[in-house]
Amino acid sequence: MGSRASTLLREEEIEEIKKETGFSHSQITRLYSRFTSLDKGENGTLSREDFQRIPELAINPLGDRIINAFFPEGEDQVNFRGFMRTLAHFRPIEDNEKNKNPTASEPLNSRSNKLLFAFRLYDLDRDDKISRDELLQVLRMMVGVNISDEQLGSIADRTIQEADTNGDSCISFQEFIKVLEKVDVEQKMSIRFLH
Repeated sequence: MGSRASTLLREEEIEEIKKETGFSHSQITRLYSRFTSLDKGENGTLSREDFQRIPELAINPLGDRIINAFFPEGEDQVNFRGFMRTLAHFRPIEDNEKNKNPTASEPLNSRSNKLLFAFRLYDLDRDDKISRDELLQVLRMMVGVNISDEQLGSIADRTIQEADTNGDSCISFQEFIKVLEKVDVEQKMSIRFLH
């Protein structure tokens, strides 16, 4: 099966994806094999329905938000390269990557790119801020009916009160970064099998 995946993916494509995402040759071919197994239409792209068949996403309360992250605005299909670019946000950072060339572009799995990815999971209307309503919607997705609306509202209000430093009753990306500065984002937003 691995040989089928590597024959369908040209060597120059693998090299380009390696440079862009930081994945190794073997990781790319393994993920290509997984991608093709998910591609039920066998057209070289994945639909939202293809992602919804993944058991881990189907049971994840934020599964729909994670699935949406794979699709550029207005698109309903994602090709392998777009799939890899999104997955790269979850790739653990290697020790040798932390001191890399400072003039090179920031890797997709850098702390700031991981934080931006997480921020966008909350920023439902993509206006570059998290409102109380957006926070409530995401909290509701995460806890379901286990907490009353009143309790959720209290959590949302307290979260915004603690994070909002400019008084606009929303959380900007900079405020989001500040709140999470002591959180080990690397640990929480890395999928170990991508190592």
